[in-house]
Amino acid sequence: MKAIVATQYGGPEVLQLKEIEKPTPKDNEILIKVHATTVTAADFRMRSFTVPAAVWIPARLALGITKPRQPIFGSELAGVVEAVGKNVTRFKVGDQVFASTLTENFGGYAEYKCLPEKAMMAIKPSNVTYKEAAALPIGATTALRMLRKGNIQRGQKVLIYGASGSVGTYAVQLAKHFGTEVTGICSTSNLELVKSLGADHVIDYTKEDFSSRDERYDIIFDTLAKFPKTQYTKVLASNGTFVSMAKLDTKESMDNLIFIKDLIEKGEIKAVIDRCYPMEDMAEAHRYVDTGRKKGNVVISVGNKK
Repeated sequence: MKAIVATQYGGPEVLQLKEIEKPTPKDNEILIKVHATTVTAADFRMRSFTVPAAVWIPARLALGITKPRQPIFGSELAGVVEAVGKNVTRFKVGDQVFASTLTENFGGYAEYKCLPEKAMMAIKPSNVTYKEAAALPIGATTALRMLRKGNIQRGQKVLIYGASGSVGTYAVQLAKHFGTEVTGICSTSNLELVKSLGADHVIDYTKEDFSSRDERYDIIFDTLAKFPKTQYTKVLASNGTFVSMAKLDTKESMDNLIFIKDLIEKGEIKAVIDRCYPMEDMAEAHRYVDTGRKKGNVVISVGNKK
């Protein structure tokens, strides 16, 4: 099978298309024919080894000392079940699924991936394409988890910094689902996108310092982990909550994935896809993500499925 392999850390050029052996599912696993995957912040950090100094040593030990321990990246995917192990009961051949591989040795950058049936995986929402489904498992569940960490309640005022990114676009939609008044912060070119997702107010960070406003927010969600404390405390309500990706709880939840799936099928939220690249252009996709200008998600098509 074809896969994108990184044999060393570095720039996008380390990602090489190679032929490798197709995996065989164990008794408790399913074999997925992958139709779509994504380029996430996790993939960028794994490839370039761009991590905070405070976690450099443990990250190096986890990811690989001199080169990636797992050379096939890809932390979310969507595809169809091609084979199942003899002990599998949750899925059957032909099921269309979407999944996170964060705790399953990654591997989305390949034509096939084996996952245990207990993995964070579910039947694909019926009203979306494989490409849209592949962009759901991490960004959407992360936004949900962080908003719940902030104890989001109807009627609150919520400020979302980085509202046009993968997590940010889901956070705007989810905050509206929970009945809050949402203010999104983004660049000039993304103002209309954030408005279209339901934001009640938008702030162009290139033209206005949000911390100079008189407004006070019950929840401030920093999706980019860029807020200095001196800024957010100026606009946080006295009993408000600040949540940041800098202190991300990475524990995944099947309940959250199903919650997101239900909202997608009801048409209450959607995946925002900026660009889609064929697997052969993986390096180019990473170069684009490296610019920091992506809107929502960057998706990789594996094969010709929609």
